Amino acid sequence: MKLKAVTGLAIAGIALAGIAQVGAAAAQVAPADVAWVDDVQIPASLTGAPGVAADGATVMTTAAQGNCVACHQVSAMPTVQFQGNVGPSLDGVASRWTEAELRGILVDAKHMFPETRMPSFYRAEGFIRPGDRFTGRAADPATFGPLLTAQQIEDTLAYLMTLTE
Repeated sequence: MKLKAVTGLAIAGIALAGIAQVGAAAAQVAPADVAWVDDVQIPASLTGAPGVAADGATVMTTAAQGNCVACHQVSAMPTVQFQGNVGPSLDGVASRWTEAELRGILVDAKHMFPETRMPSFYRAEGFIRPGDRFTGRAADPATFGPLLTAQQIEDTLAYLMTLTE
């Protein structure tokens, strides 16, 4: 009898964990559904959960991901070589911008800075594709997705929020 109660509790726990995972997956916001405020802020998480700062540091320093350090300098990452100077230093960035503004900059910096060269990391449409006209080799718009996932955006944001002055 006692064994059945424990087994029932274990099954209930597994079921609840499964429901939580489905809920987390459902909370992810697609690039086209991002809700902007004043065209510069995204107050709500793209995943419904906080990011992991350590994973964000990986996104920032990995060439196949965000590679933020190719353009930005980050003193908190002294072992990362060849940091860029094209964009502003990210030192103290969390003291200059709110979390909602930083999320907006990561998603599509052109909302806040129309002339920026920073890529739109969580955008999947509205691009000009000169490859079709000049080379015929532009990415297929039907299969072209954002550069980073919603989780990678939230992880990078979590790391950036640690960079205070």
